[in-house]
Amino acid sequence: MKTAVIILPTYNESKNIETLIEQIFLQQKKLKLWSLSVLVVDSSSPDGTAQIVKKIKNSQPKLHLLETKKEGLGKAYIQGFTHSLSHLSAEVVFEMDADLSHDPDKIPEFLGEIDKGADFVIGARYIPGGSIPKDWAFHRKLFSVFGNLIVRVGMMKLSVTDWTSGFRAIKKWVVSEITPELHNYSGYVFQVALLDKALKKKAKIVEIPIHFSDRKYGVSKINSVQYIVQTLIYVFTKSSFIRYVIVGLVGAVLDFGISYVLIEKVNLYLWLATLISAETAIISNFLFNNFWSFSHKKLETKFSLYVSKFAKFNIISVGSLAIQAGGIEFFGYLFGRKYWYFYKIFILAFIVIPYSYILYNKIIWKEK
Repeated sequence: MKTAVIILPTYNESKNIETLIEQIFLQQKKLKLWSLSVLVVDSSSPDGTAQIVKKIKNSQPKLHLLETKKEGLGKAYIQGFTHSLSHLSAEVVFEMDADLSHDPDKIPEFLGEIDKGADFVIGARYIPGGSIPKDWAFHRKLFSVFGNLIVRVGMMKLSVTDWTSGFRAIKKWVVSEITPELHNYSGYVFQVALLDKALKKKAKIVEIPIHFSDRKYGVSKINSVQYIVQTLIYVFTKSSFIRYVIVGLVGAVLDFGISYVLIEKVNLYLWLATLISAETAIISNFLFNNFWSFSHKKLETKFSLYVSKFAKFNIISVGSLAIQAGGIEFFGYLFGRKYWYFYKIFILAFIVIPYSYILYNKIIWKEK
């Protein structure tokens, strides 16, 4: 049988841990292909959580305990992943909260998706059949829903609805390849980083609906302000889309600056000034996007490939050049030359940016 290890990070969960362990092992009766083990990673709980686990271990041989320092959720999971792969022969590892907010009855469904070919299964609260507690305060619902939306849009992976879920099943190969890249993430932003890196490794992601329940005993460990700040920093520093927008803004400043000089100072034709400034911005965008925005899928360092891709890049950009040059000349004819910058802003924001983003990603920086 294949082994699935449910990792339970704990800190002061003495009132929950025994019930949870019992409910997890009850799932074994429903499984024919999988053997369940539980690894409790206790971060020096002063309430005796580890002592309770040690007592249960006497009658439950597939229960394991790893006692660690209190260093945050991410560190606890990294230690749990490492121990599960090196000592417990895990083919799949689970992330699961130890406060009874995640229903152990869903474990067979997670493993069913793994058997169907999924590499990374997420217990999702925001898909049909999933839910968050109805009695949550408005600000908590807003934080949960809006926080996930920011990550979804920022990372431009709208197909994944629940980036911050703590109930997951992950195949061995994903954990093995990603764990070395996660040591800098100790807090709850670890969940976002783990999923982001799994997506970049081309892991097949599947979501199943879960009902998230509030804990009955103990106190939540999440620091909301710290979590929000860490998550926003991660999105703004790791998101290809955010980088693309920044590169676009740099290109726009370059475009406008050159246009201003050529139109206002040199008195060049509007269409010609626009062609020169736009082409300069296109070259800048190509280089910065390749080496920064899409660095995880940047072009191979073959000169012939660069020439080919840059040629395609410019062919695609001919459309944006034509749109800009034709549009600005048209509006200049209708409403006057002096408002050229308004025309340019409108054309760039509502036509050129969507056009270029879609085509560049589909043709130049395709997924490898």
